[in-house]
Amino acid sequence: MKKIEAIIKPFKLDEVKEAISELGNFGMTITEVKGFGRQKGHTELYRGAEYVIDFLPKIKIEIVVDDDMVEKVVEAISESARTGKVGDGKIFIIPIEDAIRIRTGERGEVAL
Repeated sequence: MKKIEAIIKPFKLDEVKEAISELGNFGMTITEVKGFGRQKGHTELYRGAEYVIDFLPKIKIEIVVDDDMVEKVVEAISESARTGKVGDGKIFIIPIEDAIRIRTGERGEVAL
């Protein structure tokens, strides 16, 4: 099993969610986060004063999938989140040792 974490632009969430749901019935966790990478924020002018916006709003998507679905999910996220501009985001793939469904006690891939 692998955990896929994707950091994307907020307005791309619906497209990404739709692309993932076309692959199957996956549970996912969505978190509103702030951060920056190479984009390094930007400056804004408000009432004559200049403000530096260091941390930009992003969406973090977390999905745990079987090993055989990793590439399909990553491809779906990449294609649906891409704008071609700086700040499109990142995808991280992390190995998962085990998963347990609290309600039934099921373990491993059946717990997903």
